[in-house]
Amino acid sequence: MHNLPLVTVICLCYNHDKFVIEALNSIVNQTYKNIEIIVADDFSNDSSVKEIKEWQKKHSHAKLVINESNLGNTKTFNKALKLSNGDYIIDLAADDILLPNCVEEQISTFFKSKTERLAIVYGNAEIISEDKSHLNYYYKVGADKKAILKPASGDIYKAILSQSSMICSISSMIKKEVLLELNGYDENLSYEDLDIWIRTSRNYNFEFIDSILVQKRELPNSLGNMFYKRFNSRTKKINRSTYLIIKKAIALNQTKEENKALLKRLHFEMEKAYRTLDILLFIKYIPLELKLRFS
Repeated sequence: MHNLPLVTVICLCYNHDKFVIEALNSIVNQTYKNIEIIVADDFSNDSSVKEIKEWQKKHSHAKLVINESNLGNTKTFNKALKLSNGDYIIDLAADDILLPNCVEEQISTFFKSKTERLAIVYGNAEIISEDKSHLNYYYKVGADKKAILKPASGDIYKAILSQSSMICSISSMIKKEVLLELNGYDENLSYEDLDIWIRTSRNYNFEFIDSILVQKRELPNSLGNMFYKRFNSRTKKINRSTYLIIKKAIALNQTKEENKALLKRLHFEMEKAYRTLDILLFIKYIPLELKLRFS
C-alpha cells in the first residue's frame, strides 16, 4: 500500500487512569503497524501518568508529553503535533478505543478514493458506557451494521455550517499537511472539532467510511453532556467557544447560501444560550444574526 505511510496517533489524557491503558493498547493492536504513538497528559491529578509510564516500559517507542500545568485539549494537542512525524494524524481521547482495523481502513480509503483534495476520512462509532456496555451508534445502523442514513462526503462545507450532517470526530484521520496549513487547533477555543471541520471543509473534501471504526465512551463529563448545564463554568466556556467559531465562519463564507446555512446553526446556538441562561452570550449573537441576514 504505497510503502505504508506513517500514521501518528496522539492520545490526549486528562484524569483517565481507568481507561488510558486500554486506549493505548488499542493503538498497539492495530492491523496496520506503521504507527507513531504520542501520549500527552494534561496535568492529570489521578494516577494517569503512573499508569502511562508503567505501560511505556513495554512500549519504549511511544513518546510521552507531560504538561506541568493544565493547558487544555487544543494547546496540548498542538504541543504533541510538533513532535509528530506521521503523514496522517489521529486525535484519540484516552477514554476511547480504536477498533483493530480502524487505521487500516482509514489509510486504505485515502489511497483508494477518487475524491480530489481529500483531507479527512471518518467513519462510524459504537457508543459505550463507562463499563463498556453498548449504548448505541453515532450513526444509526441496520442489521448489516451499515449506516441507515449516510453522512456527507465530498464538499461538506454548507452541511457542516447548517448541522445537516454531523462528523464523528473520534473516527477521523486528517492529513498532517492540511493540519499544519491550518496552524493546528485554535488555542483560543476550549474544544476543537467544529472549528477544524469548518476550516478544513472550506477548501478540502471529506469522505465517509461506512464501518464502525472506534468505540466512544459516554461519561457524565463528556463534552456532549455539557452544552445545556446552567450556571456551569465549563458549559459557559464551551458555548462561548462556539460563538468564536461562528464568528470565524462568517469571515470564511463567500455566498448568501453559505450565510443561510450558518444562520441555522446560529439560531441553534442562540437557543442554547437562552436555555442555559447565558443572556450576555445571547445578546452577542444578535449582531452576528443581522450580519448573516443582510450581508
